[in-house]
Amino acid sequence: MQAFFDAASGAPPHPVARQALLAALDDGWADPGKLYTQARRARQLLDAARAATAEILRVRPDELAFTPSGTAAARLAVEGTRRGRQRAGSTLVHSAIEHSAVLYEAGDDAVSVPVDRLGRLDLDAWRAAVSRGGVALAALISASHEVGTLQPVAEAAEACAAHGVPLYVDAAQSVGRVPVPDGWSLLTASARKWGGPAGVGLLVVRKGTRWLSPYPENDGRDTGRDLPAIVAAAAALRAVAAERDAEAARLAPLVDRIRAVVAATVPDVEVVGDPVGRLPHLVTFSCLYVDGEALLHALDRHGFAVSSGSSCTSATLRPSHVLEAMGVLSHGNVRVSLHRQTTEAEVDRFLAELPGIVADLRAEAGVVGL
Repeated sequence: MQAFFDAASGAPPHPVARQALLAALDDGWADPGKLYTQARRARQLLDAARAATAEILRVRPDELAFTPSGTAAARLAVEGTRRGRQRAGSTLVHSAIEHSAVLYEAGDDAVSVPVDRLGRLDLDAWRAAVSRGGVALAALISASHEVGTLQPVAEAAEACAAHGVPLYVDAAQSVGRVPVPDGWSLLTASARKWGGPAGVGLLVVRKGTRWLSPYPENDGRDTGRDLPAIVAAAAALRAVAAERDAEAARLAPLVDRIRAVVAATVPDVEVVGDPVGRLPHLVTFSCLYVDGEALLHALDRHGFAVSSGSSCTSATLRPSHVLEAMGVLSHGNVRVSLHRQTTEAEVDRFLAELPGIVADLRAEAGVVGL
């Protein structure tokens, strides 16, 4: 039985999501924008899903929209705010460790703010960047999707507010895991990260934020085309929100054990990210003298599904831009992210087998004597 350790890419579907999806396939197949009986039932389901999600996020239902994915939501947040704030400027201020979708939208005049070796934002550099003229939007990921470091969202939001700059927070890894501090103007998330179905993202635009859709028809955000998936996403979010504190208390010690044992049993390894101010379910480490892709395949053969390097750009085989920005080792990188089905026995087996797997790969590469 394979141990799945890649919840940061997409958590296994929550049982509640499965149940809600099947029920919504019966009642929510019609177009909620129409007026006939089946459509009105679909509209009721959509409104209920929106209200439940908004309550968990502590926002107004009319501030929240569903998108086709978290990536689509991120791009809408950046594009829409730029269009809405054209008179203020076009510059995007962002951390150096943002999601690739945000970096893609950054533009030539973007200002990238560095992070330290733990992956934490340089607040002094952030304050200086948002104080300059012509800034349309500032973007800060709430917690690094690669190393788990929590970002100082509240302090960054305070700096943005002082200069009238809206703050966009990518909360894909935080929603359902840890609280997201207030002070932001826009927020996005992805249902598949909390055990909902793929194909559902969230975009929250606070009232008073200048946001203009980049699409010519409707607002480009909330079409309800995949209503059963939206209903399932809302049901899963409600369930994981109720379980959040208990799951964090269960998974955090397992991550602590991984951090400690890997550092003690694997030579020439660097465990990266903040050891304290971090997500409770995620840990990343890098092994010198080991190819990351080879390590991922070897772990897979031994029954462990993990991620290596940047999960968002793994197909390019490029080094992780997050690890590069932190200035840490990127060779032989492994990201382990746990979930509600992860067991202590699976973690113990992983820690028992990892040193031998790494040693074998190094021997195959001609590296000995470590």
